[in-house]
Amino acid sequence: MTRSEISDMIARFQDSWNRRDVGALAAFHTEDCVVDSPVAGGQARGREAIARSYEVFLHAFPDLTIKYEAPLIDGHRVVQIARISGTDRGGFMGLQPTGRFVDFPCVLIYDLENGLIVRERRIYDFTGMAVQVGAIKAKPV
Repeated sequence: MTRSEISDMIARFQDSWNRRDVGALAAFHTEDCVVDSPVAGGQARGREAIARSYEVFLHAFPDLTIKYEAPLIDGHRVVQIARISGTDRGGFMGLQPTGRFVDFPCVLIYDLENGLIVRERRIYDFTGMAVQVGAIKAKPV
């Protein structure tokens, strides 16, 4: 893929997030894609498991918003820096909804092959997010 084609793909992927279209999001991944993510239980393998990881997040935070910085593209690897925010209305990770707002930065790394994501790494402060949502208690420093 050319740099321009990759940029267009990432823009379509972001649009699918904004529309909360789980099917479209999963379709950006290969059938045997691997996603490393705390919400996916460490790792999701295959499109069906990846779709479930999107559903979990969108169910917990129905007002989820993602603000993206410009993607960094190097060959067939994309690094996307973003800020995610939303309100826990659906219950995060199977817990009761707290109604608390979360806001945290994340880094998304995509390895592409034949126009699809073959591996994705979602990197963010999971513990900090769990504190914000009220799932973990922490004393301020």
